[in-house]
Amino acid sequence: MDAIALLKADHKTVETLFRKFEQAGRNARKLKRKLVDQMVRELAIHSVIEEQVFYPAVRSKADAFEDDILEALEEHHVVKWLLKELENLPPEAERFDAKVKVLMENVRTHVAEEERELFPRVRKAFSPSELRDMAEALMLSKRASPTRPHPRAPDTPPGNLVAGAMSAVLDMGKDALRAARRKAEGLSPSPAPLAGKRARKTRSRKESDMRQEGDGSVRELATESSYLM
Repeated sequence: MDAIALLKADHKTVETLFRKFEQAGRNARKLKRKLVDQMVRELAIHSVIEEQVFYPAVRSKADAFEDDILEALEEHHVVKWLLKELENLPPEAERFDAKVKVLMENVRTHVAEEERELFPRVRKAFSPSELRDMAEALMLSKRASPTRPHPRAPDTPPGNLVAGAMSAVLDMGKDALRAARRKAEGLSPSPAPLAGKRARKTRSRKESDMRQEGDGSVRELATESSYLM
């Protein structure tokens, strides 16, 4: 497999998730949340390996690629902010489906431009052996890649290499905590209905928790900015 085939395989994986989301029923909230979690992970990893390996290699090959790569980086930037907002947005939220739709539109446009315009030119500019070597580098990058979007992080070398390594470590911890929390939620029995003052307090506490999760917690942003600014 060469670099272009590898990246196209990633595109197909993401498109499959998009179609499953589109086919899900309006009230299939658990399924939609699961699919969006997978989208976040796949797109976060894919964007990082392109930014760490593919784009720098293509950009250094010829000046003719400069504008294409800069445009692609800006498209990544927009997608990463959408992913960041979707990361903790409850599927019951009014704009959840709308935000996913905008994400899919942006990604599909980006993928179409890469596969129709950029990839054919890259295949002409690089030898088969160079593309195979690039695929190996992409696979190595994928194994150590962050699994969450970090739109504040630099997206070009050398800054993205340092930030990517640090983000990957943080993401491992966040992924483990989220998995444990969701497992615990699945094992917990449904609470009995509450009435009166106690019910109002419970609703207030839940609303407060949702606000803190929102589009990424303040603590998360503070942590990111402390090492990425």
